[in-house]
Amino acid sequence: MGGNDPHIHVEAKVVHADAAVRNLMASTFGLVGDLPSLVATGCGLRVPYAMTSPRPDRVTCLACREHARREHLRFAEEAERLSRMPGSTLSPEQGRLAADRHRALARRFSPDTES
Repeated sequence: MGGNDPHIHVEAKVVHADAAVRNLMASTFGLVGDLPSLVATGCGLRVPYAMTSPRPDRVTCLACREHARREHLRFAEEAERLSRMPGSTLSPEQGRLAADRHRALARRFSPDTES
């Protein structure tokens, strides 16, 4: 990366809870972990964390938008599949709701969708 990349990217691990865990730790214990300075992105670059966003309306890198779309669709299928397994902690209804939410996000990340 040459440092002149004006695009906003998504992290390679689109569906994760790093920020939620960090906020929970901060609010519970007053501890704040350092954010990584560079992160891997969906398009394969390593960029400053500040140049990433999980929000479809902010991501301007088309390759990252496509990566996020695929990852949200994959996670939707996985949530539905796991919720139907015997002994799952998710009910089929909860799995369907989670899948619907991730499919909606996938639609918003579609490169053809206006942000």
